[in-house]
Amino acid sequence: MAEYNFEELKKVAKASSEALEHSRSAVKDGRTLLEVAEEIESFIKNKGYALAFPVNISINEIAAHYTPGCDDTSVFEKGDVVKIDLGARKGFYLGDCAITIDLSEGKHEKMIHAAEEALEAATSLVKAGRRVCEIGREIESVSKKYGFIPVKNLGGHCIEEEELHASIFIPNYDNGDQTMLEEGQIISIEPFLTNGAGFVKETENVEIFQKGGDIRPRLPATREIVEYIDKNYLTYPFAMRWLERSFDGFKARRAISELLGGGVLEEFPVLVEEKGGIVVQAEKEFIVEKDSCTVLTH
Repeated sequence: MAEYNFEELKKVAKASSEALEHSRSAVKDGRTLLEVAEEIESFIKNKGYALAFPVNISINEIAAHYTPGCDDTSVFEKGDVVKIDLGARKGFYLGDCAITIDLSEGKHEKMIHAAEEALEAATSLVKAGRRVCEIGREIESVSKKYGFIPVKNLGGHCIEEEELHASIFIPNYDNGDQTMLEEGQIISIEPFLTNGAGFVKETENVEIFQKGGDIRPRLPATREIVEYIDKNYLTYPFAMRWLERSFDGFKARRAISELLGGGVLEEFPVLVEEKGGIVVQAEKEFIVEKDSCTVLTH
């Protein structure tokens, strides 16, 4: 990672952190998810940054990858446990952070605190040479101390140029992976805790996509949308509603269908807890150093 300008990365991380803090006041019962998602995304853009990925707003048993569509009328309700996951982008510098906001009047406060403590405990271990299974073991230990279990098929990751989820996977339990962190790596650690089964599964709901290859579409309308994606989103994840703000909805979805058929799009299905358990999340981004780490997002 010697080519990284860490000062520029820190600026992107700061913008991400500020947007995450803004979300605390934006999320209120009675507001629509669509209104809040677009408010947070506008907050990032108004600071002069692009989006590393669409703002994820995942409620209760939904663990990840939920971003509202253009016609989504869902509202936050009292009792909800809301995960906000977001990141700013400038060039190939990417921010990534998440919090859980409790609208349950303290009902799930203990679980949220456990996730935050697990993240802090994991942070204390981060340094070059640390095995990722050791980080997972610490997260699992804190989780169980509070009576919860980590989600085993979600976790942290390395962040590289133009790739948010790259190379290594950082588990939320001891999975035996002996991969070592390296000095200069950019990583995120994100404990997901639940009172359910400890696994998530995919749903048929997909609103986030990522273009990962070249194609010459058959339909002229699809070619127009491909050019738009290449210009505005490059190889980063984008939301269907972003396309539908610029193109007719039918035209946009037909183009997505053609691109999926051509094998150049990756889908990000909404993930839900296998047994319907509540899921909480905490996430920060780090620079791995020789004997410790620098926390980028707060």
